[in-house]
Amino acid sequence: MFGWWTRRRRRRLLEPPIPASWGPHLEDELEHWSRLPIRHRERLLDIARVLMAEKNWEGCAGLELTQLMQLTIAVQAGTLLLGLEHDYYRNVDTILVYPSGYAIPRHDPSGMLAPTARAVLGHAQLRGPVVLSWRHSRAGGRDADDGRNLIYHEFAHKLDMLDGVVDGTPPLGDRVSMARYIAVMTKAYERLQADAKRGRKGILDPYGATDVAEFFACATEAFFEKPKLMARKDAALYAVLEDFYGQDPAHWSA
Repeated sequence: MFGWWTRRRRRRLLEPPIPASWGPHLEDELEHWSRLPIRHRERLLDIARVLMAEKNWEGCAGLELTQLMQLTIAVQAGTLLLGLEHDYYRNVDTILVYPSGYAIPRHDPSGMLAPTARAVLGHAQLRGPVVLSWRHSRAGGRDADDGRNLIYHEFAHKLDMLDGVVDGTPPLGDRVSMARYIAVMTKAYERLQADAKRGRKGILDPYGATDVAEFFACATEAFFEKPKLMARKDAALYAVLEDFYGQDPAHWSA
């Protein structure tokens, strides 16, 4: 009913020129920025501006969250959206940012709170916020080749959660065959589990062997951070992620 109003508001939001400080900041903070085609950078800045304006951003544990810090996070989160039909992570209302790692309550198998907490770097709640460590968010942007990016990981979870289920299978749309996606992802997941048990290193972070949701998030990290290696070592996995994300980062060039 109010879609026209939202579109109008977003058009007006994007009318002012990009602040002059943003370009140099992104060149310094995001290693992948210079690799993106110019058309991608322009669209990505528009996506980032909407995310910065529409989400509730909060610094936690004394962190003063500046506009440029928000930009650093929003551009990385927006990278996942470049080839998707999207509504700017409609299932994300709030982004909480801690200075570094933080503790969250631990639950025992019965679902009751345990007496100890567990330390984490970030997490995404099904019906709640995305929570990030600023230290590790920044580090992920500054190293675009290590296969680890906290922001890609947590926002991939939010894409997975768009259908209300945390199962490693986001809404695929018409571009991706469900049967092909499940077959390829299941095979790659089982292979990662076997490698993790044997201590063998592969393309993906072994944490992806935890469950299928973590596998999708870790596969997303590797797809954007090690695209050429993934395309060479596991062409089928790369292909289904390329179809889903509508991007081919192995062939990005400015």
